[in-house]
Amino acid sequence: MPSLKREALVALVTAVVISGIWLATTRQVRKPQNSSSAIPRREDGKPDFSGIWQANNGANWDLLTHGPRPIVGQSGVYSDVPVLAAPVVALGAIGWVPPDLGVVEGDEIPYQPWAAKRKQENLANWLDRDPEIGCFKPGVPRAIYMPYKFQIIQGTMKVLMVFEYAGAERTIHLDQVAPYPVDAYMGHTVGHWEGDTLVTDVSSFTSETWLDRSGDFHSDALHVVERYTPITRDAFRYEATIEDKNVFTRPWKISMPIYRRLEPNAQLMEFRCQEMAEETLLGHLRKNQLVKQWEGRTMRVEVTRTVPPGNAVYERHFSGNPPTRQ
Repeated sequence: MPSLKREALVALVTAVVISGIWLATTRQVRKPQNSSSAIPRREDGKPDFSGIWQANNGANWDLLTHGPRPIVGQSGVYSDVPVLAAPVVALGAIGWVPPDLGVVEGDEIPYQPWAAKRKQENLANWLDRDPEIGCFKPGVPRAIYMPYKFQIIQGTMKVLMVFEYAGAERTIHLDQVAPYPVDAYMGHTVGHWEGDTLVTDVSSFTSETWLDRSGDFHSDALHVVERYTPITRDAFRYEATIEDKNVFTRPWKISMPIYRRLEPNAQLMEFRCQEMAEETLLGHLRKNQLVKQWEGRTMRVEVTRTVPPGNAVYERHFSGNPPTRQ
């Protein structure tokens, strides 16, 4: 009889211990509902994208999958093995584009034949043509995945986006607004909600922004539909469907995660780069050349500025419109 009592007592204690473990495990499983993975929401129940964000990929270098290559290159000892060209030869390893997977659905941009040639010309003349080098506003969608922070300030009817690069900004209008009167670098954006996804429609672009540092471009017929979908508290998925009847044969899509900057003092820093690019863009107009040479331990780089002929001396942009419209 005492043996049976002891067995019953052991069984009871075991059941209590197992129940305690089960309850503790259940609480741990349920804990993420109140953890940092929970999506922050506004009083109206919509996801709150407010915060400071940044992409973490190589899309600004090249939207497509790419291996390492010189940022400016020339043929080496072997014709199929490039080396750094004169403008960047002193940079060594940091003068190469880091490899990365692409962000384009299908890893192909469907250019029309004339535009495919233009893209290759742009890449070959990257230093002269990329608007980023001249500190021009980056446009959409490029502003999202540049290697700079941006801030979202979300209201009920307006969502303001402020970008560290060049002090660019844009407003997503969730209410009725008049059509934009002119074309703009950052376009004109209206938006609406589809469940937890913020969907935008962006139009009224200039033809003078690029999509990356690899010469990918568009015309002033560009039309972009963006989708912002929360993944966790600290990440959202960004998707953009790109359409341009003058440049591409069909619409195409990019997608990527965007991450919150988690530093307790995260903030945008001033990067007004217009004066930083002034010597690059306008130095050839100086009466007395300012930047002439640079000398390091193993090399000396000479700089000779040239003045383009005719009206080309005044050009600061390279249009993405078809040749007949330039």
